[in-house]
Amino acid sequence: MSGFWGGLRWLIVGLFVLHPVAPAAAEDEAKGQQAAAAQAPAVLVVKAKKQSLARQTEFVGRVEALEKVDLRARVSGFLRERKFDAGAEVSKGDILYLIEPEPFEAALEQRQAQLESAVATHDNAVLTLKRYKDLEAKQAASTAQLDQKIADEKTAAAGIAAAKAAVEDAKINLSYTKVVAPISGRIGRSSIDPGNLVGPDSGVLATLVRTDKMYALFPVTQRQLLEAKKNGDDAKDLIVRAKLADGSLAEQKGVIDFIDVKVDPRTDGQIVRAIFPNENRLLTDGQTLRIVIESKSPDEATVIPTTALATDQQGTYTFVVTADNKVERRNLKLGISRDGLIAVTDGLKVGEQVIVQGQQKVKDGGTAKAELEKGPADKQGGNQ
Repeated sequence: MSGFWGGLRWLIVGLFVLHPVAPAAAEDEAKGQQAAAAQAPAVLVVKAKKQSLARQTEFVGRVEALEKVDLRARVSGFLRERKFDAGAEVSKGDILYLIEPEPFEAALEQRQAQLESAVATHDNAVLTLKRYKDLEAKQAASTAQLDQKIADEKTAAAGIAAAKAAVEDAKINLSYTKVVAPISGRIGRSSIDPGNLVGPDSGVLATLVRTDKMYALFPVTQRQLLEAKKNGDDAKDLIVRAKLADGSLAEQKGVIDFIDVKVDPRTDGQIVRAIFPNENRLLTDGQTLRIVIESKSPDEATVIPTTALATDQQGTYTFVVTADNKVERRNLKLGISRDGLIAVTDGLKVGEQVIVQGQQKVKDGGTAKAELEKGPADKQGGNQ
């Protein structure tokens, strides 16, 4: 009996001793989880979302004027006056240079006098011919004499025509003493000052460039043209923007109006030309700039910020924080990129949280404390 009761006593004592151990173990496990959660690094996340994203491509292009004129002297003479300031806007028909007109005015007067003389000669020839016709009818003049008077009248008539042509030529030369703007635009600096002798061999006096509209020319490879055709992009429907030197986009959009008919064998590309309004005069002939072309109909895509991306030997990936704060690596297939966003074609679902700040603190399979990045509206509300 003593052995039985003795064993029972020790069993009861053991139960009383072991009973508080289970709650203690559970408490330790909970504390361990809390400690692990406390040690999980804080990261900033953004939810992947559906958004329309237009296909966009950049090209290096060059600005070319729609119209550009090199002004030259068409008659010889001393340059009397320059009637513009370098860099000024001028209108079609404005007088830009004045060459001394007096020699050409005198030449015109001389040609007009010669015309009057030719008219008088012709009038006399007509009267003489009439008399000889009467005399020939009365057999008082020979047929040979009449034929001569007919020839004299025709010669005098030709003299009038020649004199009229000489007058017109003199008028044209006189008009050339005024070098006028053939187009409206902006004029460059003058290469010759007043007082110098100018003429057809003097070279370019100044260059005038039309500025209200500009061309932009840029090369496009055969692969890019083929992709555009596969995407169903019509050149006339594409949105064309000019990116300026400071990275900003010109407000006014352009339109593609010409694709070259031949391929450059050195680059395997074709020249594409777009025309831009230039009311604010931001585009200048000869300027180098980037041309941004985007599709008119954007594609619906799953997008995330480009700051969520990382790259290693396995490719491009992002870290996702799940609902239970687990970190997962997701290898991605990417599409088009624009304005800090990039389309994900495979590897991510809408609504999943990607890490945009703090990637260096986490690893695949670890844990993280996710804080959702606030949008502009949230930040504004938080500041009130």
